[in-house]
Amino acid sequence: MTFDDVRKFALTWPEVEDGTSYGTPALKVRKKMLARLREDGDSLVVPDVPVDERAMLVESQPKIFYFTDHYADYPIVLIRLSKTRRAIVEPFLRRRWRGLASKTARAAFDTGA
Repeated sequence: MTFDDVRKFALTWPEVEDGTSYGTPALKVRKKMLARLREDGDSLVVPDVPVDERAMLVESQPKIFYFTDHYADYPIVLIRLSKTRRAIVEPFLRRRWRGLASKTARAAFDTGA
């Protein structure tokens, strides 16, 4: 999986737009970061993953999920795109999207409008 693969499905959701964050490609919802490509070009930075959930993910699937010392104190997980697939990435982004999207956008998406 690549960032372009992530872009293709995420840009089909209401209010998702291309952007940049810290000089790297990012996806944003209403000007807030949904996720961004890390400087290594292979890792997706995904905010709003609680630290206890992140710990479980890293322990159970360390080839896919990890974090660096920089992110240790933040509810963020890093996902190695080259080691994962859409079925793993999409639920994290969908949950984050639901927290950022407007009520109208969520309702339209849920009804398939």
